[in-house]
Amino acid sequence: MTRRSVPATGAATAAALSTTGTADAAPGRCAAPPEPMPVRLEVNGRMRALSLDPRTTLLDALREHLGLTGTKKGCDHGQCGACTVIVGGRRINSCLTLAVMHDGDQVTTIEGLGAPDDLHPMQKAFVVHDGYQCGYCTPGQICSAVAMLDEIERGVPSHVTADLMQVAFSDDEVRERMSGNICRCAAYPNIVAAIRDVAGRGEKA
Repeated sequence: MTRRSVPATGAATAAALSTTGTADAAPGRCAAPPEPMPVRLEVNGRMRALSLDPRTTLLDALREHLGLTGTKKGCDHGQCGACTVIVGGRRINSCLTLAVMHDGDQVTTIEGLGAPDDLHPMQKAFVVHDGYQCGYCTPGQICSAVAMLDEIERGVPSHVTADLMQVAFSDDEVRERMSGNICRCAAYPNIVAAIRDVAGRGEKA
């Protein structure tokens, strides 16, 4: 076989595949999209009925279909935490899960935690302690912090918990548990201070 014969061989192979019916699809044609599926989500205390492409992420359902743009799309790979929301009391990266997987679930976004005239204690603490700079990661940081304090209260241990039978609040616990939420502005000391403030005042997160 010479170099000149390789392209011809490749073309012949492609032609053979198309005639035997083993090729995925004809050139220039795309597979039809899947049929939309009904999805019901209880978002911020309100039941919402949607009809979604089953490939739609929970993040895109919230942002593009419900207009809740407080939840941010950062890396879209589950690495930055900007899309963190609370589902059934647990924090998750909404970019890594499909909306159809949460049919009937309770979803809380940053909009559901508080309003400008009635801020959640964690939102107030972030303002007081300047726990944000550009603010892009802040909704995810706050949702994560709220759920994280609940984890400690329920006795869920982390990788830095010394006594698995006695989970207690500490700055080390906060840093470890919040490590999935990235702040490119590096406001981490202020974020820890804000969370410590809420935990110290014993306000329900």
